[in-house]
Amino acid sequence: MHLDLVVEGRLIDIVAEGFDAGVRLGEAVPQDAIAVPFGGPARFLAAASPAYLARHGRPRTPDDLARHDCIRFRLPGGRLYRWEFERHGQEMAVDVPGRLALNTPAAMIEAACAGLGIAFVSDSVAQPHLGAGRLDIVLGDWCPPFDGAVLYYPGHRHVPAGLRAFIDVLKETDPARKSSAAG
Repeated sequence: MHLDLVVEGRLIDIVAEGFDAGVRLGEAVPQDAIAVPFGGPARFLAAASPAYLARHGRPRTPDDLARHDCIRFRLPGGRLYRWEFERHGQEMAVDVPGRLALNTPAAMIEAACAGLGIAFVSDSVAQPHLGAGRLDIVLGDWCPPFDGAVLYYPGHRHVPAGLRAFIDVLKETDPARKSSAAG
């Protein structure tokens, strides 16, 4: 078996590019693909340093972000990401203001820790900084968890033996599957 791992920031057609499988958020998987969830739910959240919040105040709703410095995320295709929020069934995408746009979550976290504004990043990236007190969550009640990552592969093609074995191991070792099977 050979492993060819390519990390891309853009969505690609795995069949056209010659790959057996890919990894995406579940909501972005093509309809004709088979998805195998792993890792459990994910969450994006807005976070800022305590010093930034002391100087500028804490936003209470996504609309309040219009009066804040937001650290924007530049997508691989060049577009700026619109922050997505949800609470009590109300969904909203906000084109936040900001003088700083970065293209990596790590750079966004560092800028937020330095007090340059509010960043919108995955909780897994922010967690070490939240735990250490360098960042605080803002608008937490607007940032619910959602279905996380999936391994996906074309539903209309033969699944190579190596991929089948990997899927079996993934299912066997995924803690989210183990906890749901135990309940």
